Amino acid sequence: MLAKGSFPWILTSITVSVVSFFAYLLLKVPYSGMTAVFAISVTIFFLFFFRDPEREIKEHDSYMLAPADGRVVDIRDRKICIFMNFQNVHVNRVPITGKIHTIEHKKGGYIPAFCKDSHRNERSHTFIETEHGLVEVIQIAGTITRRIVSYVQEGDHMKQGQRLGMIRFGSRVDVTIPDNFEIAIKKGDRVFAGETVIARIK
Repeated sequence: MLAKGSFPWILTSITVSVVSFFAYLLLKVPYSGMTAVFAISVTIFFLFFFRDPEREIKEHDSYMLAPADGRVVDIRDRKICIFMNFQNVHVNRVPITGKIHTIEHKKGGYIPAFCKDSHRNERSHTFIETEHGLVEVIQIAGTITRRIVSYVQEGDHMKQGQRLGMIRFGSRVDVTIPDNFEIAIKKGDRVFAGETVIARIK
């Protein structure tokens, strides 16, 4: 399964691949062969990057699940920061059941998402109203393409593990943990969206 919103990217690279291949094969257009090889490589990368596998979500009110695939790069002020590399699935998921209360989008720069100064980057703040209070999920864009795609709207009722959105090409996701939950992971741990338990109710 491919991520929602990825079709235009993949279609463009496939089109360039086909056109440049036939330009090289039939017309011998200069550099068309190199273009075809490059476009095919990009297509393969897009198919890998935009993958969105189905996952078996074990929904429960007593714990919170990771909102993103990646590695925990920081835990501070009851906030867990997860950095996603290129090889990670970049579709983000809802960490706990609730109602989408507010979505705030902020423009910003191109600082690498694993840096502490990445609070200046483009970001999307999604506040989820739960029975334990507001839970904030922050999607932070990275250095290459500043594009955060949201799959939800304010007022939507979301179940734990449902798709929240995605960030293209390198990024970070932060999530706040309510006071009545105990953090169950540590810095350096690898987590998977909708599967890894990151906090349990006290």
